[in-house]
Order: sequence, then C-alpha cells, then structure tokens
Amino acid sequence: MARIAVDPVTRIEGHLRVEVEVNGAGQVSDAVSSGTAWRGLELVMKDRDPRDAWAYIQRICGVCTTAHALASVRAVEDALGIRIPKNANYIRNIMAATLTVQDHIVHFYHLHALDWVSPVEALSADATATANLQNAILNAYRVPLTGPTATNTEAYPHDFPAATPAYFESIKAKVKQIVDSGQLGIFAAQWWDHPDYKILPPEVHLLAVAHYLEMLDKQRELVTPHVVFGGKNPHPHYVVGGMPCSISLTDGNAPVNTARLAIVDRAINMGRTLVNNYYLPDLIAIGNLYVKAGKVDGGGMAKTCVLGFGAYPLEDYSRTSDGGFFKNLLIRCNGVVENFGQGIANAVFSEVNENDLTAPDTFTEGVEHAWYEYDKPGDLHPWQGETKHKFTGPKEGTPTMWETLDEQGKYSWLKTPKWKGKLCEVGPLARYIIIYVKAAKGLLPEPTWAEKMMLDQIAAVSNVLGVPAETWLPTMVGRTAARALDCQLNAEINKFFFDKLIANIKSGDTQVANTEKWAIETWPKECAGVGLYEAPRGALSHWIKIKDGKTDNYQCIVPTTWNACPRDDKAGHGAYEMAMMDTHVAVPDKPLEIVKVIRSFDPCMACATHMYNAQGEKIRVVTTDPYSGMTVEE
Repeated sequence: MARIAVDPVTRIEGHLRVEVEVNGAGQVSDAVSSGTAWRGLELVMKDRDPRDAWAYIQRICGVCTTAHALASVRAVEDALGIRIPKNANYIRNIMAATLTVQDHIVHFYHLHALDWVSPVEALSADATATANLQNAILNAYRVPLTGPTATNTEAYPHDFPAATPAYFESIKAKVKQIVDSGQLGIFAAQWWDHPDYKILPPEVHLLAVAHYLEMLDKQRELVTPHVVFGGKNPHPHYVVGGMPCSISLTDGNAPVNTARLAIVDRAINMGRTLVNNYYLPDLIAIGNLYVKAGKVDGGGMAKTCVLGFGAYPLEDYSRTSDGGFFKNLLIRCNGVVENFGQGIANAVFSEVNENDLTAPDTFTEGVEHAWYEYDKPGDLHPWQGETKHKFTGPKEGTPTMWETLDEQGKYSWLKTPKWKGKLCEVGPLARYIIIYVKAAKGLLPEPTWAEKMMLDQIAAVSNVLGVPAETWLPTMVGRTAARALDCQLNAEINKFFFDKLIANIKSGDTQVANTEKWAIETWPKECAGVGLYEAPRGALSHWIKIKDGKTDNYQCIVPTTWNACPRDDKAGHGAYEMAMMDTHVAVPDKPLEIVKVIRSFDPCMACATHMYNAQGEKIRVVTTDPYSGMTVEE
C-alpha cells in the first residue's frame, strides 16, 4: 500500500493538497482533500456597508470574479426586498453567461487539456493526417444547436479551425523547437511518459496543442461584455438595485451605446463559434477514445448525490427567500438527485425551494474536520455561521512542512457543507444530471428551450459514445464533457439574453437600476438575505445578515467548498475524495489520474508535488512550477 501526497495540485487557482492510499492493483482505498489556504473575507465583511459587499467579496477569486459579485448583490437585494429592472436582469445574465463560456474554454485548454494531450506525442504526428482529422472531427463531433437563436448576426464567422497540412506542420515545428531546447516552458512539469498519453493517436495530440495555443489569444476577447457593462475585467462593477451602466442609443459618450453593443454582440458570437468549432468537437473526440479504452471511472459522488440551485432568471423577480427566484428560471435544476449511479429507476429527485433556504437544518456547514470551531457543537445554518479558526497542524510533520494529514481530526481550511445532512457534488455535471433525471421522471412536462437543448446534447453525446447517459455522465470523462456542453448552452443563453436586451431597449426602456431603497433610512432595522447563482464551477450561495445598516454576518458556500470539503463522520467523504477513490492509478509515483480527476472539477489552487511511501517517508519532491526556483530531491 503506497501513500501519495500531491501538494499543491497545480494548474488550478489557489492551494489544494490531496493524499491517497493506493494498493498494488492501483485501486485507491482512501483519499484526503485539504484546502491549505484560509479564506477570511467573511471577517472582512463585518460592519461594512452592505451596498459595498459585492466589491469586497468578489475578491475571493481572481478567476471567476463576477460570480461572487452577482451572488452578493442578489443576497443584499433579497434582504432589502429590491426588485431590479428588466435591463439589469438581462445584463447580469449576459455577464454570467460570458463568464461561463470564457471560464470553461480556459479551463479545458489551459488548465485541463495537458492531462489528456502531450506536446511530446504531437511530434510524431503527420501534418496531412492531422488536417484530415480536423475536418473529420468537425463533421463527426459537432453537437447541433437546438436553441432559439441558431443564427449568427455577423456577416461571416471569424473563428474557424485551420485545417491545412502547412498550418499543422508549422505548429509541429514550433513545438519541436521547444522540446529540443530542453526548456518546455508552458509545457513543463508533466509526466509525459505516462501510459494514458498513448490512448490518443499523435494527430489528436497535435490538433489539441494547436488549439491550446490559439485559445491563449482568443480567450481574452470573450470577456469584453464585462468591460462594456461592468467597466473592467476582472472584477467588473455592479450596484445594489441593478447595474451601473447607463444606456443611450443616441449619445455616443454613453457607457452603453450602439457601438459598444456591437462589441458585445461580436464577443458573444465569438464564444458561440469557439465552442461549436473548437471546444466541443475536440472534447468529444478525446472523450470517445477514452470511453472506448474503458476509462469510465472517477465519477465518485456524481453517482450518489448532486445539487443545483437553478440558473438564469428569465425576468426581474421578487425576493429569493420568498420564492421569486425559483419560479422564474430558464434552467430549473434547483434540486438534488440521489442514487443516479444505480440507474434512472432508482434515482431520487428532491426539489430545492425557498423553504429549504430558511429551514435551520436543510443547508448547514460543519467543522468536524475543518480548522475552525463553533461556540456550540453541531452544524450551523449560514445565517448563524461562524468563522473562528482553530489550526491543529498535520498528523505527521510540522505546521509548515506537512508529511501526512490527520484525517481522523482536523485537516482542511474548508468547512463541510451539507444538504439535509448529506454531502453533494455541484457543477455542470450536477446540472445535467438533475435536468436529465427530471425529464426521465416526467418532472419537466414543458421544458424550456434551454432544458430541451440540454437533453438533446446528452442524447447526441450518448449516440457518439454508443453508451447510455447513465454510463458516461457519472465519470471523470462525463464531468469534463458536461462542462463543454454547459459552455455551448451558455453561449446560446448569452445570445438569447442579448436579443432580449436589444428588444427591450428598442421599446424605449433604458432603466438599469432601481434606487428606491438605496438610502439606509428605507431599510428595516434587521434583515437577512441569500443570493444564489449557478457559477461555472457549480452552486454558489452568499448569505448576509444586516443590522442597523451594516453587515452583521456574511457567509459564502462556494462550489469548491461543496466539492473539495473534508469528510464528515456521518455523511462520509466529499466529492473530491470520492472521485479519487473511484479512480484507478496506473503508476503510483506518477499519479496523472489523480490530478486529472481533481482538475475535472475545475478547482482553484498552485507549485510542487510531494510523494510518500507507505511508511510516510519522503520519496521525492517533484517541481511542478519550472520558475519556482525549487530543486528535485531524491
């Protein structure tokens, strides 16, 4: 039995350590997931003006940026009973969809792709065969659109994959120059001799590396709607009651005018072409080969319990905690599905509604294995949440040089969120499983166009893979594929709400903010609110209590908290831990499968890998950041 520690997991944002025990057959018998950084922004929020909460709290992350701002303003508006204008709702949805498209594309190509494809393997590819493969993939693996806006408003598509031998020969030459130099740069620090890289033919490797390089340039333009509507990216601006960008179709100096709306339209259409012509075909081609190779592990908690809050309010709505949010959704994935791994007949769906938000024991957080403590034993509802640190150190090692974590005690800076005492996986895969199960059980008698598109996407991928959705969805490949499908869906949602915004502006409505309750004098002495949002990484909730015009308590339950949380003695392991335990490891001292399944969640963490044997002795330290200045130890 070998004990492997990966710390930190690289190519993610933030800091994460995982430990696994692997037997001689490559089976993981135990897994530990530890968030190694303390997030203290909840304490920063104490006594601050709730109208400024979004600006502070979105600094939780520099990657998903606007996600926390949106959840925050929704929480404050829920507490104060503010209804935002139509335009503000449309603009917020456009910014949310923009984030999702850009985040998923960056995740696949620049964070996750190198777990699947290798620049070293690409060197043996034939350029002509790669060009032929590019056309074959586009013909075979493009998922047809079934949304309401299948047309492109531009004169011609600007973004289409190059498919000539000369192009791929030039890419191959560039990669060869890098490899021959011995300085792999952005391709450094990976186990390129791992057997998983032999699953794909060299031409797929070359094709994917070419697209990796192309997306480095293209992804920056995708977020221009944030700049137009929010002033900048990252961390665009919001305002409690709506949006801060005034609209005029006649004033050329207005923050939002016809010229800038055209820029937004260009970015939205770019996202649509990138996902349809690059991302989805690439992903399905790779996933198809993995499924055919029998790589259908890594599903973990997707088989047992997934959670969603629902996405994209169609119009302006009343308070979330009074039910307005749930009655007005384009994607009604507000619910929990249990036992999906046992098949549709045994899957159980439970709706999540406003009563669950206010119930004291439905949504809670525990600190049994987290480096925090509560004044009283048990779990707490977020409105009563406490953020009191209690660092106890590792089981073996020092507070600054860990050897093994104390899985029987406290071992993570993440709390453990629960739904009715159960741990859940969140994310695109959860959303797709929920909609799929609801439809199969007759709980979506009249699906929205977006829900129908999700079902059509699942059917299309099932047809390509040749296996039912119940087989491929709850796997690591399924989790990665669901993210690509979610990207295509959000690209169409982006266009859908942009068209609604343009139509509403043309009707003469240019209002973007409701300031009726801006003044503190109009607020109740005490109130509480919650803001929900299906972020790219999954179900996000911000919880605020306001007292005497100031923030009295602020708690966030973020997607990575749900997925990367430490275990619970009653509820069991979290999603990361269960996914690792559902993963086969071929080469213990090169655990590519472990980091691959972790990155399939799109977590946020960063620099070197530590290996340990069964006795807890250090085997080696492998530098995973070529610019860190660290050395390799034996």
